[in-house]
Amino acid sequence: MEPQTQAKKSNVVLILDYGSQYTHLITRRIRSLSIFSLTINGTSSLDTIKELDPRVIILSGGPHSVHAEGAPCFPPGFIEYVESRGIHVLGICYGLQLIVQKLGGVVKIGEKHEYGRMEIEVGKNVIGGLFGNTEIGDKQVVWMSHGDEAVKLPEGFEVVARSSQGAVAAIENRERRFYGLQYHPEVTHSTEGMKTLRHFLFDVCGITAGWKMEDVLEEEIKVIKGMVGPEDHVICALSGGVDSTVAAKLVHKAIGDRLHCVFVDNGLLRYKERERVMDLFEKRLHLPVTCVDATEEFLSKLKGVTEPEMKRKIIGKEFINIFDLFAHDVEKKVGKKPTYLVQGTLYPDVIESCPPPGSGRTHSHTIKSHHNVGGLPKDMKLKLIEPLKLLFKDEVRELGKILDISEDFLKRHPFPGPGLAVRIPGDVTAGNSLDILRQVDEIFIQSIRDAKIYDEIWQAFAVFLPVKTVGVQGDQRTHSHAVALRAVTSQDGMTADWYYFDFKFLDDVSRKICNSVRGVNRVLLDITSKPPSTIEWE
Repeated sequence: MEPQTQAKKSNVVLILDYGSQYTHLITRRIRSLSIFSLTINGTSSLDTIKELDPRVIILSGGPHSVHAEGAPCFPPGFIEYVESRGIHVLGICYGLQLIVQKLGGVVKIGEKHEYGRMEIEVGKNVIGGLFGNTEIGDKQVVWMSHGDEAVKLPEGFEVVARSSQGAVAAIENRERRFYGLQYHPEVTHSTEGMKTLRHFLFDVCGITAGWKMEDVLEEEIKVIKGMVGPEDHVICALSGGVDSTVAAKLVHKAIGDRLHCVFVDNGLLRYKERERVMDLFEKRLHLPVTCVDATEEFLSKLKGVTEPEMKRKIIGKEFINIFDLFAHDVEKKVGKKPTYLVQGTLYPDVIESCPPPGSGRTHSHTIKSHHNVGGLPKDMKLKLIEPLKLLFKDEVRELGKILDISEDFLKRHPFPGPGLAVRIPGDVTAGNSLDILRQVDEIFIQSIRDAKIYDEIWQAFAVFLPVKTVGVQGDQRTHSHAVALRAVTSQDGMTADWYYFDFKFLDDVSRKICNSVRGVNRVLLDITSKPPSTIEWE
C-alpha cells in the first residue's frame, strides 16, 4: 500500500514518530475522525515528507531527552519547509520540547517530573488556538509523561495552559502555525483529549473529514493493478482468519482468477480448524483454495525448540518454503510462475515487529516478530503484496463488509499466524500438548459462544502451561497438566484489558475442562492487561 495513494493529499495528517508507546493511538484517533493519518520515522528525510504532502504534521512523544546525544529530530530544512507551505505543526510531549529547542527556546530537566494523571488549567485570556473551542473546559485532567520541561519559549510563542505544579502544559504561535502539548491527548486518561484533537484539526487547521474505507478499496485496487502485470499470477496465503481472507477477497477483486490461494495445515491449528476453514472458503466465500498438509514438515522443524522468537522464525521460513513449492505447482498449471505473495499483515503487526529504517519505527523496542513481518527470510523469492498493512483490525472488518464478507465471519476472533506454537510455552512437540490444548480451547470458545458473550470479547483462547500439578480426580492422586484461559477486550489490538467473566461461567468452564480433557487437573485465568503483557503469551 503506497502511503501517497491513501487520501487526498490536502487532508493527510502525518505523524513523525519519536518512539512513544502511544504513537499508534494518535494515528488511530485521527482516523476515527474520518481523516487519513500516517506514521513515519521521525528522522525521515525531508524529501519523504514532501512526497506525502501533508496538511498537518504531528511530532510524537518519545523516551528521549532533547539534550541526549543522538536524540532523534526532524530533518534539516523542516522548519523552513512547513512555514513555506503553511503546514500546521503540533508537538506532543517530546515533540513540544523539540519545537521549543529548535526554534530558540530553552528546555531543561524539570525540578518535578510529571507522570500519570494531572490537572491543567487553560489561561484566562486564551482566545482561539488549541483551546478556542468553548466545549473544552478551563480545567481538565490529562495524562503526563515527561521529565524535561520548557522553561523559556521561542520568540512569538505563548503559554496557553499550565499544570497544577505550574509547568508549561501547552504552547502556541498561531501566526507561525506551531502548537505544542506537554501531555498526551490521544490517551483516554486525558478527558478532553479527543475534543482538543478534533478542534485542532477541524477548526484550527481546516481539515475536511472524508476518508472512507470505500476510498481505501478503490485506491488499493489501483495500486495492485499497477503492481501486478496483466499476465502475472499471484498466490495468497490463507490462514482462515479475517485478515488474510479480506486481503484475498480484495486482490481477487483486482486481478480475478490470476489469484491462487493456499491454505496450509501446519499441525498447529485449532480443533477441526482445517475442515471448518475449507468449508468456509469453498461454500461461503467462493475462493479457489488448495489445501496443503505440511504437519510433518513444521513439527519436525520445531521439535526441541523452546525460544519464542526462534519458533516464529522457523514457522515463517517454513511457510515460505511451502509457498515456493505451491508456486511451482501453479506454474505447471498456468505456464507462468507466480511472482507475488499476498499476506494479511496489519498495521499493529508492522508496529510491534519494529521494521527497519524508512518503515516508520526506529526509536522503539521490538516487542515480537510476526511470521508475516519480521519472520520472513531475507532471501525470499516471492515479492510481497500487503494491502492491509496500514490498517487496524476494526478498519479491516469494515473493509470486509464492503467486500460482502459475512458479518459473523468478520467478527471472528484473531488467530496468530504461528498458531498454537505461541500458546505452548516451551517445546510444542512435547507429549500430547497440542491435542490437550485443542480440546481445552474448543471447550472454552464454545462455552463463550453458548453464553452469548463472544462478540463482547476481542480475543479468547487457552494456553498449555509447561508444568504439572498435583490434583485429586476420581478419588485418586493425579499429577497432570495446568492450562490457562485468556480473554481480552480491545479496539485495535494495540492495548487490551482482560475480560471480566461471571464467576459462575468460570466455574462451569473449569469443571468441563477438568472432567472432559484427560491430562488436565488445574485451570488458571490470565487477568493481565496489555501493557504490561502482550495478548498472546509468546
